[in-house]
Amino acid sequence: MPQTPRSPEELLPYRTIRQILATRPGNVHAVSPADSALLALKSMAEKHIGLLVVLDGAKLAGVLSERDFGRRVTLAGRAMADTPVGDIMTREVVTVTPADRFSDCIRLMDRHGIRHLPVVDDGRVVGVVSVRDLMREAVAHHEKVIRDLELERMAMFNSPV
Repeated sequence: MPQTPRSPEELLPYRTIRQILATRPGNVHAVSPADSALLALKSMAEKHIGLLVVLDGAKLAGVLSERDFGRRVTLAGRAMADTPVGDIMTREVVTVTPADRFSDCIRLMDRHGIRHLPVVDDGRVVGVVSVRDLMREAVAHHEKVIRDLELERMAMFNSPV
């Protein structure tokens, strides 16, 4: 029986989101829907991040991105100190699980035009994956593939005939 060709992802799979998150600090930066937009923006600036998870208790209520500030506060002429996060957050959040892979995340980000994906495990937000995280993963993955191919090639050239 002929073998069916395997995809590159099957031969050289990317790491799971769980594996990617394990290499980073486990902080999830969050605000509540009642917090002011000004407090949220200050938090983002202090932490040098572009997205906050909005938690209502432990439940994911939404996300707040730099885009949300630009479109829903600045362009709307709202005062940041008087605007609650709940009024400007994105409520329909695209999420992934720790078991998802690089390619799943890239497809979701492309399809939805987003740059961040909250990672939800058993109903709890355990991290956020950004497009920057995925680009780092792609570079590391390709470096490993190239290194492995070079080692294989060197082994072939150095093996006795």
